[in-house]
Amino acid sequence: MSEDNRPVIIRRWARWRDKVRERRVLDLGYRIAVGVVGLLVLGVGILAIPYPGPGWAIVFVGLAILATEFDWARRLLAYARTRYDAAMEWFKQQHVAVQALGAVFTAAVVVVTLWMLGALAWAGELVGVEHHWLDSPIGIGT
Repeated sequence: MSEDNRPVIIRRWARWRDKVRERRVLDLGYRIAVGVVGLLVLGVGILAIPYPGPGWAIVFVGLAILATEFDWARRLLAYARTRYDAAMEWFKQQHVAVQALGAVFTAAVVVVTLWMLGALAWAGELVGVEHHWLDSPIGIGT
């Protein structure tokens, strides 16, 4: 999308949204739909935070979806982005040992979660390693 078309699309969206606001039932349905979708995306992002990958990005997308309709989400998004940027800046300034500890912690969270979900036992079976300690302690995947 070119930069020239962006203001036109935003104006069209704003006009459409204003028409929806004029109809109370439709507006309520729209806000509920945005709330449900935003909370689902936010929930997936929160679950993905400890894993390598886009966990925080998904959280911010979920909050951005919610922020299109809810002021509390707009404020929370601004606050979370500020705090996230500050935390990442602090982490980058730490000694390499602290950064390595962060990587080890992240790896441990991933391994423990995979173990609890039965993925380690399943992967072990694929390669012919079947040890009882690979089985999920909560009975998933048995």
